[in-house]
Amino acid sequence: MADDASHSDILNQAAQTQLKSIIERIERLEQEKSEVAEQIKEVFAEAKGNGFDVKILRKVVRLRKQDRAKRMEVEAILDLYLAAIGEI
Repeated sequence: MADDASHSDILNQAAQTQLKSIIERIERLEQEKSEVAEQIKEVFAEAKGNGFDVKILRKVVRLRKQDRAKRMEVEAILDLYLAAIGEI
């Protein structure tokens, strides 16, 4: 296995610095993402404590992310399929 010195020869100093910066930024963003995920978890726990259905809240958030026209199209197709199998 080659030693670290030969590996550092592959990239020039500027590229090494840039690579290190990119990796550090990704690591910071991953940490922030983890912190935000924990905050979201806490908000859902609070909602559950207040009597809200967390599963439905997650669905509402997911639906609100979708384009309204696309959401209506999906709902119309869902209704069509349910009607076709006698579920409506």
